Amino acid sequence: MIAALFKAFAQLPDPRLRRVLALGILVAIAAYVVLVAAVWTTLANVSLFQSGWLDLGSDLAIGLAALVLPVLFFPALSTTVMGTMLERVADAVEDRHYPGLNWPRPQGLGEVLATTLRFLALTIAVNLAALPVYLVLLLTGLTVLLAAVINGYLLGREYFDLVALRRLPPAEARRVFRHHLGRLWLAGIVIAILFGVPLLNLATPVLATAFMVHVFQSLRIQAETL
Repeated sequence: MIAALFKAFAQLPDPRLRRVLALGILVAIAAYVVLVAAVWTTLANVSLFQSGWLDLGSDLAIGLAALVLPVLFFPALSTTVMGTMLERVADAVEDRHYPGLNWPRPQGLGEVLATTLRFLALTIAVNLAALPVYLVLLLTGLTVLLAAVINGYLLGREYFDLVALRRLPPAEARRVFRHHLGRLWLAGIVIAILFGVPLLNLATPVLATAFMVHVFQSLRIQAETL
């Protein structure tokens, strides 16, 4: 798994990966600028209070929030943009490291929707089940640890599905995930840690996809040698 992570980082300068990363960040920056401009334009034309001082103070507070708050969601925004292009990342990694593979398995719209809805339901169910534990651990300061464990499972499942469904039908992919749950859960925790590192989290969707391709292919090679 450590080798898979190093391979993912080593391929980050690949033009195909850099293109996805750059486009995701640029679109997120554009969205940030548009949002801030919209808020400031609205504030310039709307008075919330009759008092000039109160109105100026509220404008400054809201304007400052418009500058700061979107920064907190910037990684999520860039991730959403890059999410539509992560298949290209998987293609680039497979082309470079596994050139003997056949073309990826075509996925119909129904299969994609079913997989997406199943993962959404799983995310909601897991977080609702963990909510009481979150509340208990909130008093001990260990919620970060629980979040890493839970998000590790969900991210491991999400990125495994992204990679595995290119090569396996859904039922077989679920079987492989269950069979290698511990290893894939640990891979998801690694991805969750990457998402928690400022600035690096902007590149994490690309890194996570490349990383999971290597993890999946190592499982495939291991199965073939048994």
